[in-house]
Amino acid sequence: MVKIAVFDSGLGSLSIIKAIQKICKSEIIYFADQKNFPYGKKSKRQLDTIIKQTIKLLEENFSPDLIVMASNTPSLMVKITNKKVIGVNPPIREAIMLSKTKNIAILGTRAAIKSKSMASYIKKFNFSKDKKIHKINSSVLVDLVESNKFITDKAYCKKIIKKTLCHIFTNNIDVATLSSTHLSFLRSLLSSEFPQVKFIDPAYIIAHKVVANIKKNKSKKNTIKIFTSGNVKNFEKKLHKLGIRNKVSFLST
Repeated sequence: MVKIAVFDSGLGSLSIIKAIQKICKSEIIYFADQKNFPYGKKSKRQLDTIIKQTIKLLEENFSPDLIVMASNTPSLMVKITNKKVIGVNPPIREAIMLSKTKNIAILGTRAAIKSKSMASYIKKFNFSKDKKIHKINSSVLVDLVESNKFITDKAYCKKIIKKTLCHIFTNNIDVATLSSTHLSFLRSLLSSEFPQVKFIDPAYIIAHKVVANIKKNKSKKNTIKIFTSGNVKNFEKKLHKLGIRNKVSFLST
């Protein structure tokens, strides 16, 4: 059975897990590192320590075939040499190819958006000067997901989405990348508020990358075991609101 560990600081991993399970049968180990939420407000040095400890924790406890670092922030900011690890980076090339105005936005956490790593990542594509990339701090939108407000208070979420992005999407932007895995949960609300913008979710890009990297025979059915470094009962309540009734166990470094 193929064993895939997927982790981030909370609920974001679920968007990647859902995409993986649609195209590949596997045993998923889902680790929500809530003790360190949000990754998007951590320094590069803090993230380096957190991520390397987490990868070691998952290796020692589960010996996974692959580890998906299901968060854009550490994927951009932490250098990982372990070949088992797959990160999630903004699908910028895909966004530029889809854009008719050649004007795109990257929605991500504050740490990722302001990092030198993001600037370097964009630079390596060597886009011509007629292509405009707007980096948007969307940490407040990440909080809407982790707090479950995207389920319990959609009117409030729409208000915050409009306040955060309305002035940005007047800039002829027609494509935006959801460059925090949490933002996948807001896709329908974002599309409803800004129908002129196409929002790209990288979840399926990552899922196909996972399948391409699986060397063992695929499993016969999907299974998932869930762990958190935070409060188990609180996390179970959050999952229940999403219709997920699995038992949650505690795991921490």
